[in-house]
Parts: sequence; C-alpha cells; structure tokens
Amino acid sequence: MEWTTVLTGYDEVFDQNHLPRPHYQSVVQALGGLTDKQIQYRGRLQEISARNQGITFNVYGSDEGEERVFPFDFVPRIIPAGEWTHIERGLTQRTTAINLFLLDIYSDQRCLKDGLVPWELVLSRSDYRRELLGVQPPHKVFTHVVGSDLVRDDKGEYLVLEDNCRCPSGVSYVVQNRTTLQRTFPELFQRLPVRPVRNYADLLRETLDFMAPRGGGQGLVVVLTPGRANSAYFEHSFLAREMGVLLVEGSDLIVEDNNVYVRTTGGKKPVEVIYRRIDDEYLDPLTFRRESMLGVPGLINAYRAGNLALANAPGSGVADDKAVYPFLPEVIRYYLDEDPILAQVPTYVGFRKGDLRFILENLDKLVVKRTDGAGGYGMLMGPQATAKERKRYAARIKAEPGSYIAQPLVEISAHPTYLNGEYKARRVDLRPYVLYGDRVRVLPGGLTRVALVEGSYVVNSSQGGGSKDTWVLEAIPGANA
Repeated sequence: MEWTTVLTGYDEVFDQNHLPRPHYQSVVQALGGLTDKQIQYRGRLQEISARNQGITFNVYGSDEGEERVFPFDFVPRIIPAGEWTHIERGLTQRTTAINLFLLDIYSDQRCLKDGLVPWELVLSRSDYRRELLGVQPPHKVFTHVVGSDLVRDDKGEYLVLEDNCRCPSGVSYVVQNRTTLQRTFPELFQRLPVRPVRNYADLLRETLDFMAPRGGGQGLVVVLTPGRANSAYFEHSFLAREMGVLLVEGSDLIVEDNNVYVRTTGGKKPVEVIYRRIDDEYLDPLTFRRESMLGVPGLINAYRAGNLALANAPGSGVADDKAVYPFLPEVIRYYLDEDPILAQVPTYVGFRKGDLRFILENLDKLVVKRTDGAGGYGMLMGPQATAKERKRYAARIKAEPGSYIAQPLVEISAHPTYLNGEYKARRVDLRPYVLYGDRVRVLPGGLTRVALVEGSYVVNSSQGGGSKDTWVLEAIPGANA
C-alpha cells in the first residue's frame, strides 16, 4: 500500500529520501503487513467501541444531529524522548510564567506599571475579571490545567500556536485513543517503549487535592458541568468517573455562609474543590452574568473568602487571549529572567495601529483570528480566501480592531493518515496537557489533531478534524533520542 508524503512542509514520518524516520520504522513495517480488509475490520471495531463508550462530541448548529463520534486515525504520532524533553521543559517554563503573569495582573500589576504589557490591552480583554482584583487563589495557582497548542514548521521546529488556560478540553480522547489503539492494533506497540497516559486522572486528582484551601479532607472534590448539551460532556463525565468524584451541575450545589455544599441523598456535603468546566461568566449569577442558570449563586463569595478552590481560577482566560499571546516571550524574560525555550508564531495585533495597517494591507498572506475565538470559528485563511471574503472580513476588523490578531500561514507538519484505503499526508498539531499543583507536570503525550480535509490547515473537530494517539518514547540509556 502506498504512503503519500508531503511536497511542502515537514513530514513527521518520512525523511527527505522518503524513508521512514528511525522511530517510525517498526510501525510502518507493521502496518505494511496488514491487508485492506484487516484494517477496515479493525476500523469498524474502533467505531463500535467509541459509540458503545459514548466517545462523542456535540456540534452546535449542525444539521447532521447533535452527537458525532470523534474521528480517530490509527496511525500513531510518535515523539522521540529527546524531542519530548525539549517540549516538556518549554511548557513547564511557559506555564510557570503565565501563572506569575496572572498573579501579578490581579494583585500588584507590576508588569503593567513597568510597561511590559499595555494597561489598556489587558483591561480591555473580555476575560479580565475586575471583580477578582486582589483575590488570590489557594497556593497562588491560577492555571491548574493548561493545554498549549503546538505546531511544527517547515524546518521541524516546534512552535506554540496558542495557550488554553480557561477550560482546555480533549484530554479524555488522549486516554481513550490509547486504550482503543492497544485493543485494535496491539502489534504496533511491540517494539517501541511508549510512555503511558492512562494515569492522567490520578495526576489530575492529586493536583486538585493539593489545591484544597484547608489542607484537604474537609470537603469534596467535584466536577462542575453545564450539562449533557455541552460539547465536552463526555469528557466531564469521563474525568469525574476516573477520578472517583461527583459530577455535578449548578443546581446540585448551594452556598451557605460562604461555604459550598452539594445536595446528596444523604444530605448536604461540604465541597472544597471544584474542577469547573463552565466559563467564568456563567459561574455565579450574583457576580457575573445575571441570567445564568448554569452556575451557583454566591460561589465567588465562597472563593473570595478562601473556602473554595476553583480550577482553573476565574480570570485565567486573559492569559490565553490571542492579543496577549504575542507578549509571552517578554513575559517569560520578565518573570523568570530566561529566554523562551519554545518559540512562537509571529503575531500582529489589531490593537496596535502599525500592526492594524499591516494586517489590512496583507490579508491575502495572513491567517486572521478573533482574539477571543475558539474551535476554528470565525477565522480568515487569507491565502485560501476569495477577494470578496477578504474585503468583507476587513470591514469587521476595521469595526473592532482590538478584537483581531493575524499571523503568517505556517506550513505546519503533516502525518500519514488512513483515508479511503490509502495513507495520505494530512496536517497535524499537538495539544499537550500541563498540570500545576505542588509542581508543574506535563502528561507524556497529548492530543494530536489532524485536518482530515485535503489541503486544510484547520484541525478542530468542529471543523471536520480528527485525532491520533500520541506516543512519547522512553529514553533508552546510551541511545540517541
């Protein structure tokens, strides 16, 4: 069976001579020994398993029904130990700096006074919560769970594309992808030392337990979900089940005397830690959006009083606003006195007049995004857009310049993906997951998302993307990683 390789950009599996890279040789060989019939049979088993386990996501506004199976491609993405060490160090540094930045802008605001980041930029962000100025979370940790999206450029260098510090999703698929692949293609694992990801829920539970404001043991840890209609509900229920904690909705919780309780059949039980999967503005109708039916009245008062830990802390989202992202290299230098380990994509901010002029004059060469956007919605892929589409988008930028950023189109790396009986090159990114409790820990793997549509650079599931199992290899003493 033919394996197509990329004509431009970096090929994750094959080198310039179209030969498998050393860490992929055993997988390419094993898959080459399977017939189309065998592969299709195992593919059906994968889909049946996913449906039976409810491994689905919801697409809002879709005409094809509410729930879909998240497409999974069985060709794994493999990261050698040496590459992963670089990624892990870079993400640890970045997460540490982001947390210090958040701690600062909600307390002394030293970075704003020193001119590192403009006052008006930070204070104008929709996720900056003035209501929480002067409030410190337990152990001064804002970012308990971070998912930073990485891409690889045409030179093979890893770049941070964006950070997700609010409620990053997708880690349940990391664990389930591994389980599914081990069941359906066990022979792929025989010759490579792949690091496990199954213990993520244990690591998350340890992180949440550490955040308990009164030392733990005096209250419960719960997962707060908006409910079944949410696109990530499978993940909410999966993580609650794996951690052995209650999955609750806002109506299950009550606040009395600035303490939070969950209603159970055995009466009210105290709650100390909430892993919330609800956006800030819906958390508490007394503090944020009044009409919210998803949150808990008085929740923020309990948080202010120091009786509750919220993961991630409210207000964390300002750090992953796309207009703040360009300042992260300087943020790292400012707080840590270190150069960034991981590079990032050059970014033009509509907030700056010079950048705005450049964006409007070069729309045909740039990818433009809303600063508060997510899921691949509302983007302009300038090089692939028509003149009419660019003109229409330019009008939006002029109306709200501070709400847009632009980046050059990165020729992101591609990976063979099994489609219609062939292995075809499709572009991929990587979302590793970082946990910050008593220390920063990075799960050895992550969610590799793949753009299944030919020629597409958009990997989001909501835009037709799928996923792969991500293997991080153990370091072998004496071997070149």
